Amino acid sequence: MGNKAAKPERDEVLLKIVPPIDQAYARWLARDLERIYGFAPRNPRAVKPPDHYIEYMRLNGWLDVNLDDPDLARLFK
Repeated sequence: MGNKAAKPERDEVLLKIVPPIDQAYARWLARDLERIYGFAPRNPRAVKPPDHYIEYMRLNGWLDVNLDDPDLARLFK
């Protein structure tokens, strides 16, 4: 009725074997990922959120910027 005998610990070795990768595919994949994630538009247009989003943000105090400010008008064209 005392302590149970401890189970002997087993050392397990897990191997992760990766199949060889085609070099042409790897170059294509690297170039494709660079094109997708390295893309930045040259002249991004400002987007004004819908009015109900603006109202919701004002009610919760999340909107610190006055969107009718003439100094910021050029950003919202």
